[in-house]
Amino acid sequence: MGPRDMRTLERCDVLVVGAGLAGTQAALAAARQGARVRIASAGPLFSGSSFFPGTWGLGLVGPHDEDDAEDLVRTICHVGAGMADEALVRTLVHGIPGAVRELAAQGCELARPTAGSEEELDYVPCFDHATRDWHGIRRDGYVHAVGRLLREEGVAHTAGLELLDVLEASDRVCGGVFLDRATGDLAYAPCGSMVLATGGLGGLFDRTLAGPDAGGCAHAIVLEHGGRLVNVEFQQIMCGLLTPVRGVVFNERTFRYARLRAADGTRLALDEGLLRMRSAHGPMTARLPDLAVDLAIAAAGAAGASVELDLPSPLPDFVGTYARWAEQALGPGWTRGLRICHFAHASNGGVAIDAHARCLGAPQGLFACGELTGGMHGADRIGGLSSANALVFGRIAGSEAAGSTALAPLAAPALPRWARDHAWRAADAAGLSHDAAPDVALLRRTMGEHCLVRRDEPGLAHAIDTLLGIRATARERQLALLATSALAAARAMLERRESRGAHYRADHPRERGEYAAPIFVGMRDGSPHASIARVPEATPRPPRRTTSSGSLGA
Repeated sequence: MGPRDMRTLERCDVLVVGAGLAGTQAALAAARQGARVRIASAGPLFSGSSFFPGTWGLGLVGPHDEDDAEDLVRTICHVGAGMADEALVRTLVHGIPGAVRELAAQGCELARPTAGSEEELDYVPCFDHATRDWHGIRRDGYVHAVGRLLREEGVAHTAGLELLDVLEASDRVCGGVFLDRATGDLAYAPCGSMVLATGGLGGLFDRTLAGPDAGGCAHAIVLEHGGRLVNVEFQQIMCGLLTPVRGVVFNERTFRYARLRAADGTRLALDEGLLRMRSAHGPMTARLPDLAVDLAIAAAGAAGASVELDLPSPLPDFVGTYARWAEQALGPGWTRGLRICHFAHASNGGVAIDAHARCLGAPQGLFACGELTGGMHGADRIGGLSSANALVFGRIAGSEAAGSTALAPLAAPALPRWARDHAWRAADAAGLSHDAAPDVALLRRTMGEHCLVRRDEPGLAHAIDTLLGIRATARERQLALLATSALAAARAMLERRESRGAHYRADHPRERGEYAAPIFVGMRDGSPHASIARVPEATPRPPRRTTSSGSLGA
């Protein structure tokens, strides 16, 4: 039974929102527990940042053996600079070997280093100190193998649905309200439990290497329902191409072969040792001296820095894989006319979960996995662990959700106020009306200007004021959600008055001991509130808003 005047889909035991690596693994795990499963996604099956064409592959790393597992746990915590939850780190690391075996059993094709190249320095993951058990997930093979298994398990999939809210009954999740992008109407998907796997916050920035459906709305929805975010100030920032094509990741391993110039042709004064150091990791970090490379590129302005590559022959195995991909994707002259600047990439933080993938503070039956979540990574994240996180916690979330389903409520849940007020209108493929487009552009431009590479108190305060204004005047649900998620990130960035890992403050360029703890974000008085060292008190929830009113953002 669904809300009146709304199309209602057939009820399922487990509703998975998102169709990337984490979502498809969660759906498969739940179905294999005997649950009736539906995947709902804004994009097609196998979408999101996992399948974003602007990145050249899906690397996956794990421990070689038990001794290496302990070393990897210690290294993640060290690289995370005190921001990672060791219990979640251990769950992640010890779950990787099983996840790799499961991928192979599913029939997925996994690439391995060329024989004899396993110990090349390029196979040391970003921010790591040693080679690990490296695999490359071939996207086409994954789509074929996992798609077949999902069909065999009877998993339903409905594309073109953007999650706008979660409905509750008796303090439990009972379904999701979606915008149907094809019709512009609302749809209700009832369920016994729900897994959120909608990706990170990269879509909040005007320059992004995230998938087009990784908008960040789910973070706001979780906050509204009593959940919390953690480590959202640690947004990975990567160099990407402006030319010859825009929005394609620049392979950091080629920095050691590069000469960088400003738009006027002036060579950037960068020591070759710094460029070699910068070649060891993709995201920028305030932890290492090679931050100077990123600051020089950022100083080149919106036009970016030009890159002249002098590649050796033969190429190292790892760089050769990238070069072959680039030649196929960009053409044989791909090394000429390169210009790069910074883009938002993956999120190191997100929704706070426990080792069972349950959303902390949220209603029963609500789980999350993949890049949407935080805690298993810290201020910096080792390369290859985003894919690992999606696989390990995707399987956990699906299995736990299948064991946590509930019967349908006796009465249909009431619509939240935003739905009763018809505060949604779809006019484009992104599910946003033309009326909202200028505000969305302003939001993303604001995040790009003040919340990307160089952050400082005046800029972040200006960003927060702008986002508060957008949120206060938002007449559409999607815009209100985007503004809430952006506010959560900006307030965490403002609260952390230091530089640590992926978070660089130009006005506080060093780590400070008083900030050696994670920042949590919860809702207070209807707005995101960030605080350090402890989980913030959330405003006591009124009788569940599935049966009461709320604002556009609530």
